[in-house]
Amino acid sequence: MSREILKITGEDREHFLQGLVTNDVTRLKDGLVYTAMLTPQGKYIADFFLVPDGEAILLDVDAALAKSLAQRLGMYKLRSKVAIAPAGLHLHRGLGARPDGAFDDPRHEGLGWRAYRSEAQDDDTTDWAALRVALGVPETGAELGPDTFILEMGFERLHGVDFKKGCYVGQEVTARMKHKTELRKGLARITADAPLSTGDEILADGKPAGTVLSVAGTSALAYLRFDRAEKGLEAGGQALGFEKL
Repeated sequence: MSREILKITGEDREHFLQGLVTNDVTRLKDGLVYTAMLTPQGKYIADFFLVPDGEAILLDVDAALAKSLAQRLGMYKLRSKVAIAPAGLHLHRGLGARPDGAFDDPRHEGLGWRAYRSEAQDDDTTDWAALRVALGVPETGAELGPDTFILEMGFERLHGVDFKKGCYVGQEVTARMKHKTELRKGLARITADAPLSTGDEILADGKPAGTVLSVAGTSALAYLRFDRAEKGLEAGGQALGFEKL
């Protein structure tokens, strides 16, 4: 997946971001912060990493979302002393021992480390898609889209939202989903005896119950209606096992 690295500078950079994103920006003192930006209705716009970088904050986002995210951040800038520009850096990722200057991926310890360097990475052989499926980690364009509510996609489990930090755009809807409702839909891991296909409809006793999303062999991530998932699930003509994430 292609990533774009932006650099946010200016004396108001931390305060500016704190009022917009789902996680607590003050945690940058401890390393990477995984977070998201939402619409006022609580729906997904983008997920990204914030990275401490001296007198700046780097923003690591899917390249397909970078331009629109930078524009949206600019809409909120108003009189804040903040500047947003391309950083000219490349993402490096890996498993195992963390090299100097790298950061642990805050979503899950099994996702290894991330680093930001001037040259492109040419030694990465990890099957990140299969690892995402195994660990239950959603991705932009696969599980995450404009109609997504982040709690349905496991953002609390992935340390991407803070319920004590105070107000941010979309906070009211997100907090209500956390405290006043039981999630009836969300991310699940499904398994079958033969390979699955992205986009397959999942049925429960013949009724629509969800959709197959990211696939890794006979396992996949799926968006599932939990109120129907206790019944016999099938997709592509084969029975499914499932695990709520």
